[in-house]
Amino acid sequence: MWSSLPLDVLANIFSFLSPDSLARARSACRHWHECVDTRPLSTKSILSQYHPSWFIALPLRAHKLCFAHNPIFDNWHKLSLEFLPDLVKPIATVGNLLLLRSVSSVVLQLIICNPFTSQFRYLPRPNITRSNPAVGVVIENTSQDSQFPEFEVYVAGGMSEAPQGGTTYESKLEIYDSRNDSWKIVGSLPVEFSVRLTVWTHNDSVYSNGVLYWITSARAFRVMGFEINSNICRELQVPMADRLEFAALTSRNGRLALVGAICGENACVWELRDRDMWAVVEKVPNDLGIKLLGGSNGRWINTKCVANNEVMCLYKELGSGMVIWRERKEQNKWEWNWINGCSSIRSKRVDNLPIKGLLLQPSLAPFASYSN
Repeated sequence: MWSSLPLDVLANIFSFLSPDSLARARSACRHWHECVDTRPLSTKSILSQYHPSWFIALPLRAHKLCFAHNPIFDNWHKLSLEFLPDLVKPIATVGNLLLLRSVSSVVLQLIICNPFTSQFRYLPRPNITRSNPAVGVVIENTSQDSQFPEFEVYVAGGMSEAPQGGTTYESKLEIYDSRNDSWKIVGSLPVEFSVRLTVWTHNDSVYSNGVLYWITSARAFRVMGFEINSNICRELQVPMADRLEFAALTSRNGRLALVGAICGENACVWELRDRDMWAVVEKVPNDLGIKLLGGSNGRWINTKCVANNEVMCLYKELGSGMVIWRERKEQNKWEWNWINGCSSIRSKRVDNLPIKGLLLQPSLAPFASYSN
């Protein structure tokens, strides 16, 4: 019976499988293999309901591998990135793809890839050759049932060649649009804004209510925003900016959110409210915070955060474990939990590497279905 099911019916059944279960089904027979490779397997609603996001850990020191945590079975997988021609660093997720930056080149070169299908594509090079810029991502069609959404990449700051020789801080803002697979220059930033984006800002960006935000990477922390429609730059104060041991931006319920902590206290989650005022909405439970820090005398320094609409993860190194705040839709509430770090996979020891984490709903959909 299973071998005679129409492909569209079989594809609908397969859409309820997790990616690792789907991979096993794909190898069962030629009919199932064809179904997985040629049919859209799910819609966005099914993905979000049955397949929670996986935590993807990419080593900070360029390695051609990454690690993925399956939240359904609470296990870790090791994924090879040897199919990529370049060493890379992570930037963000775009639908079911990773947006990466090549570190084999001094100037900016971006790559999108699916680590589960070993497929990739270079994005065109920007019009302006620059090094070390801040990069931000805006997903355009979040309401569509698309595994490969339309998106824009914003590049700001960085160093470029000066007309008289040498280098200078680049003030022009450039945007990549996936709909036409091209870059365009859309305006200029104040020089001081470009300097901060180049020197003090990492690539973690958050888009909220028409504004793309970055946060400086050292105390005293500051948030810098770029209003997309008006091309206006703005700056926000950060609560306890000179005391926080770490600070990270995220979004929650459509609002800009900030996660941070000072020495000896629980980490807090703030939301940005009217008149640019921050309000505390949650605190990390004390026992989970102590567990993440390795004891009551631990420090929050080097703590990182990644989040989306369904989960927030606080982490340090690959093997140190994670504190997660996840939405339980069936109970209409959010709850805190602990996830063990990746210290071994299939009884083989894994080094405790410094990492950057991203959240991704894995897909085995053919990369060829991505279109601009």
